[in-house]
Amino acid sequence: MISPDKDCRLCALCEGRTNLVLPSGDLDSPVVLVGEAPGENEDQQGAPFVGRAGQILNQAMEDVGLERSRVMITNTVKCRPPNNRDPEQSEMAACRKYLDSELSGRKAIIGLGKSAIRDLMGYEGPMGPVVNTRQYIEINGERILFIPTYHPMACVYRKAAREELRRTLAMVKEEFGL
Repeated sequence: MISPDKDCRLCALCEGRTNLVLPSGDLDSPVVLVGEAPGENEDQQGAPFVGRAGQILNQAMEDVGLERSRVMITNTVKCRPPNNRDPEQSEMAACRKYLDSELSGRKAIIGLGKSAIRDLMGYEGPMGPVVNTRQYIEINGERILFIPTYHPMACVYRKAAREELRRTLAMVKEEFGL
């Protein structure tokens, strides 16, 4: 797995960055959860999903008996976009070689939210039709299972999104023996 240099300047996101946010969890897991981008807490702590979205994700994982330490968690970009906006296509492209190296050789990739799904699957439509469907994407010439689902923050006000995220995580736990 390759990581950006600590002084990476491949895109403008470096200008407001406190820390690079690199993957956490089991770096050898067959399953990777990919979020959109680091938020303020992630930028401060240098780890993915440690803020409010992380609390929601942790609760959903706990609800289905999936230990966070059993999966790898990362984002499409390694630096926080200003004002927590969605990462731009050019920013995701700048980090793509790092993301691809993180995803190579995995059995399944779970896309958390619209930006991750757009970046990895190329899908730009509404979430409902693709959530918890089995897709396949190509990473470094390898065909890997991709399951799109809701970002944890979408679960704050939408019970249906929360249930679908739990369903995704339960499916992953069951199918991959995590």
